[in-house]
Amino acid sequence: MLPNKSLGVVLAITGILLFSSKAVMVKLAYQYGVDTVSLLLFRMVFSLPIYIVIAAFNRPKEKIAGKDYTWLILFGFIGYYLASYFDFLGLIYIKASLERLILFIYPTLVLLISFVFLRKKITSKQVIGVVVTYLGVFIIFVSELSISDDSSVIWGSLLIFLSALTYASYLVGSGWLIPKFGATAFTSYAMIVSCMAVILHYSLQRPEGLLNFQPEVYWIGLAMAVFATVIPSYLVSFAIKILGANDFSIFGSLGPISTIGLAYLFLGETLTWTQFLGAGVIIGGIVLAEKKKTELKK
Repeated sequence: MLPNKSLGVVLAITGILLFSSKAVMVKLAYQYGVDTVSLLLFRMVFSLPIYIVIAAFNRPKEKIAGKDYTWLILFGFIGYYLASYFDFLGLIYIKASLERLILFIYPTLVLLISFVFLRKKITSKQVIGVVVTYLGVFIIFVSELSISDDSSVIWGSLLIFLSALTYASYLVGSGWLIPKFGATAFTSYAMIVSCMAVILHYSLQRPEGLLNFQPEVYWIGLAMAVFATVIPSYLVSFAIKILGANDFSIFGSLGPISTIGLAYLFLGETLTWTQFLGAGVIIGGIVLAEKKKTELKK
């Protein structure tokens, strides 16, 4: 059996790689004319029964205070409803590879939110790792601006930044609440809240008839629900429980690399030499962060 820390690393990496496939699936679905709210609804509706069943068999072992349930509802609403909605909207305007790069802003937001609200210290190894990885993000982002329409890239980037901010808030909140509920129960409850929020959003807007889309849209929605939502949501929660929100956030730099590769394979998005350079710098940041951890333990 893997040591707890090593297990947390494996869970974090696997969860992040699966989550990174979501942007590619969204872009594929948009090719069939589906609107943002309907696609988000398919993702959540296909996920909802799984979360309900898992929640029924994984109730919290200890008594939970009412205020903790209130926080859970808030973070569930923010983390997988608002974050997903901003993300899906942003993907209308920018490429999947750029989306994942901007979402990578969330590690610094996690560190900042934790510092301001939870009084957690930001260590030198975290600062160095994040700075180096963001140098890679900057290189790729500048390259994208030079070859794309500025107005659409800027607007889409702003929406994705809002997604990163709300997701970072969720990560910080989950790091605090998971020990109280347990990773499985917390994830199930939070995702049920998110699913209900999406259903309410759709019922108020009703953009399209749910049976009017091509079959590919439903298959993509199902794949997104299982492989880019349900499975990674539990993996990430267990990783946060083992590693903590701050250490988990460092591994988020794997997401952009994975998405760039998937977008190149399935969407035909251009992978320039500049993007390769930026990806290399990002990998260097991960290696540097891990090296610093080792040195501090000696």
